[in-house]
Amino acid sequence: MIPYPQIDPEIVAVGPLRIRWYGLMYVLGFLAAYVLVPRQPKARRIGLSREVVPDLIFFLAVGLVAGARLGYLLFYQAHNWAFYLEHPLEIIATWHGGMSFHGGLVGTVLAGWIFCRRRGLLFSAVADCVVVTAPIGLGLGRIGNFINGELFGRPTQVPWAMVFPGGGAVPRHPSQLYEALFEGLVLFVILWVLSRKDRWDGFLVAAFLFFYGLFRFFLEYFREPDPQLGYVLATLTMGQLLCLGMMAIAAGLYAYGTRRYAVE
Repeated sequence: MIPYPQIDPEIVAVGPLRIRWYGLMYVLGFLAAYVLVPRQPKARRIGLSREVVPDLIFFLAVGLVAGARLGYLLFYQAHNWAFYLEHPLEIIATWHGGMSFHGGLVGTVLAGWIFCRRRGLLFSAVADCVVVTAPIGLGLGRIGNFINGELFGRPTQVPWAMVFPGGGAVPRHPSQLYEALFEGLVLFVILWVLSRKDRWDGFLVAAFLFFYGLFRFFLEYFREPDPQLGYVLATLTMGQLLCLGMMAIAAGLYAYGTRRYAVE
């Protein structure tokens, strides 16, 4: 067993000002997108210049945070809506925890679509440029989860198991680190390699949805199910069901894009 490092989640605490590692991970993820999006092969061709990217990142950031919070309330707190109706400020209290990747994905897609409509850009091509950088933010976010000691894994006796502060005196999988590796580094390498060759618009989005869904579905078997939901369908968690939906959408996008590309 490996001792849990007990890193203080707060980097700086001065009066009411609190800067947390988890929030910093979001900032670093968006900075990575700012640097790498204009470097994508098709960015210049579609008019996604370095001058346009800051506005795009702002739209995506708003969509991500709003979607992630609302997605968490919808997917994981549907049984607790009476509480949120009585305490409406808790709906926006992201500092209390509770963010959903799948909700953030929907929010980001919607924000990106609105931005592209306003700027006259091709949404599928812009999405391809952005999605390549998404795993960086995802991987950093999982590291933030690890520092917070949240979203820990299921009990295990593997040599690298850890006892998390909120997980009882039970050795558990450091599943946040598994996710940081596969949803972050591995997925980024896959998308970066695929982006080096010019393909039909939307191909990288389909690849992201499929591989993220595949990795997350598998890694959920090492992660402790959400306590308020447990297993939703037989031995499947809510995250796994949502990932199956992602892979189905990816298959549909791939079939549509391949057929359209072949015709053109």
